[in-house]
Amino acid sequence: MLPKAVDNSGTVVAIKCKDGVVMGVEKLIASKMMLPGSNRRIHAVHRHSGMGVAGLAADGRQIVARAKSEATNYESVYGEPIPVKELAERVASYVHLCTLYWWLRPFGCGVILGGYDRDGPQLYMVEPSGISYRYFGAAIGKGRQAAKTEIEKLKLSEMTCRQGVIEVAKIIYGVHDEAKDKDFELEMSWVCDESKHQQQKPFTTDSCHVYQVPEDLLEEAKTAAKAALEEMDAD
Repeated sequence: MLPKAVDNSGTVVAIKCKDGVVMGVEKLIASKMMLPGSNRRIHAVHRHSGMGVAGLAADGRQIVARAKSEATNYESVYGEPIPVKELAERVASYVHLCTLYWWLRPFGCGVILGGYDRDGPQLYMVEPSGISYRYFGAAIGKGRQAAKTEIEKLKLSEMTCRQGVIEVAKIIYGVHDEAKDKDFELEMSWVCDESKHQQQKPFTTDSCHVYQVPEDLLEEAKTAAKAALEEMDAD
């Protein structure tokens, strides 16, 4: 049942471009009464990293809280931000721990972790089993197979994050099934050279922030995605 929570969740897409990481989420709207911006699926972990969640939102928040704790503890001990690889390994170990003992249940979510450290942009995905891999592009959720196919067509090593925002929006609009799926809200975030290796404009407040791409670029991406979808339907 728990793996189905991930498979039935809105699609999360992330790509590593030459100057940073772009992440987008197809956040399905459970009720028309919900205010825009409710129940965020992209969260901040630290100044230089963020996390997208597919599956049970409550489980995702628990993983985000653990990741924040690991990042804060590392910086307090070593005096520098935690490398994204180290953070991914610690999160994966925590997720895997919950599969080992009968009094714990596995997490009903998977997460994509993106960030920028001394080695440049980094992108990892942690599955509910605790397996973690590094990717150029990753997708999780109900539209993951179609999204992966589209990601493989992109020349990510030549693409800037500004271009990546538009491509990720196109992918998410393309994999959304209007006939079967609920309406959705597009969430997008980045960490790149343009954002000074952090992310601009906070969604939420805490010890750190989740940041989205500039509003004008987000609207441009939505317009381009809808135009591409209409062109596809016309063909």
